[in-house]
Amino acid sequence: MALGVLSDATLGDRLVVRARHGDGAQDALGTLTARTADTVTIETRRGPLDVRLADVVAAKPVPPPPAPRPRRP
Repeated sequence: MALGVLSDATLGDRLVVRARHGDGAQDALGTLTARTADTVTIETRRGPLDVRLADVVAAKPVPPPPAPRPRRP
């Protein structure tokens, strides 16, 4: 199912992808910027992250981030 979400997503979609990483898992939240036969690239706040499809455990679309709150005077 997770790979189906990734194959159906279009470049520019906002996603969260969970992938195996060492003994645990790593989440990538951001915009899908590239896809190859073996990887997807998610542009996160920390920069682009390449995720191997073989390591993907879960993936789902997410809504846009909330608008920044106005600062209090």
